[in-house]
Amino acid sequence: MRRATITFDNGPDAAVTPAVLDVLRRKDVRAHFFVLGKHLVDRAGRDLVARAVAEGHLVGNHSFNHEVPLGDDPRPDAVAAEIAATEALLAPLVPGPRRFRPFGGGGAIGPHLLSPAAVDHLVARGYSCVLWSSVPRDWVDPVGWPARALEDCLAQPHAVVVLHDIPDACLAGLEGFLDAARREGIDLVAELPLAVTPIVDGEVVGDLGPLVASAGRG
Repeated sequence: MRRATITFDNGPDAAVTPAVLDVLRRKDVRAHFFVLGKHLVDRAGRDLVARAVAEGHLVGNHSFNHEVPLGDDPRPDAVAAEIAATEALLAPLVPGPRRFRPFGGGGAIGPHLLSPAAVDHLVARGYSCVLWSSVPRDWVDPVGWPARALEDCLAQPHAVVVLHDIPDACLAGLEGFLDAARREGIDLVAELPLAVTPIVDGEVVGDLGPLVASAGRG
């Protein structure tokens, strides 16, 4: 049986995330939410994280500002400003295990994702690093993304789909996509395949070479 894990990036959003959570509850799907620290400064954002956790979803860190991939970020304090600052806001709500999804800049996977300092931080702090295998670009095409996502899910044994709980992205097509995936016999699960987790609980288990900027880059 094919499997798919549904993930959401860039929230929480006060208008969209509650509706996404409603759909997931109706369809009995557990998902991963990778949130931005800048949306947790206000109580409303933290309340949405608390709701997601209470409803059985997994919540992780997706940087604070989501502006520059860490492998390209020239700031010496980039890890503190992006990962640690978000971690400080998440920790009271999601005490563990820690998960981090790097900012891909449109879904690309490459050495722009991480810096050596970011890897050191993730390992030292016991993080898992969570990548992806399907980016149907819901933020570009909120109508057409479900067909691309379903095609990706049917083409691999375990797809990890990136959606976005932000305005004008996945919401309108989400329920129909989940229904279509199940009609095709795809098991919607919360587990993550090893192929998208090169770091697990602080241990490097995959090849980080293609994902980390070389020394002096960024």
